[in-house]
Amino acid sequence: MQSNLFTMVIQLFFIFTPFFVLSMFLTMTAHLNKRKKLILVMKTTLSVEIICLIMIFGGNTIFSLFSITVDAFKIGAGAILFLSAVDLVQGKVAQSKTIEENDDISVVPLSIPVTVGPATTGTLMVMGSSFKTSRDYVMGLTAVTIAVLLVGLILLISPWLEKVLKKKGITILSRLTGLILSALSAQMIFSGIKNMLF
Repeated sequence: MQSNLFTMVIQLFFIFTPFFVLSMFLTMTAHLNKRKKLILVMKTTLSVEIICLIMIFGGNTIFSLFSITVDAFKIGAGAILFLSAVDLVQGKVAQSKTIEENDDISVVPLSIPVTVGPATTGTLMVMGSSFKTSRDYVMGLTAVTIAVLLVGLILLISPWLEKVLKKKGITILSRLTGLILSALSAQMIFSGIKNMLF
């Protein structure tokens, strides 16, 4: 995932499943006013960024603690990512209920597990473990930050997107995201298997 900054941003953006996140956000905040939605978007974006940084920097520690190789984790994370992709393509996603005015869903469930689910967590840990130089870390953290901000932007303009895309349009984009994720998961699995065998 380290070819260049643009590629990393695009890959991370789709791994966050932004249109699924958009659909969940619209459903769960249907009765909130603009001010409450804005605050929720800001808190969610910040919490997603913090969670991503923890996953990136904590990956090597977790691998060492449980004696897990990066390649084995690639295969496992790729498999989970593929299952998530299948769910998106088939439209088998968890249904959410509208929240109350005073409920805070910025961390749970919007940040975890809607935006940063098991597949995203595994991908971030694998990515962080591959960083060797300070340049790698700067590029990776920059890519994560940009991708997270893009997801936050989508949530910020969610009322406009809902009017333009409609529910059907968001569903189509979510399923296309699933197709892209399936390709990324296959690449991750094949990379792990290749490195373990050769």
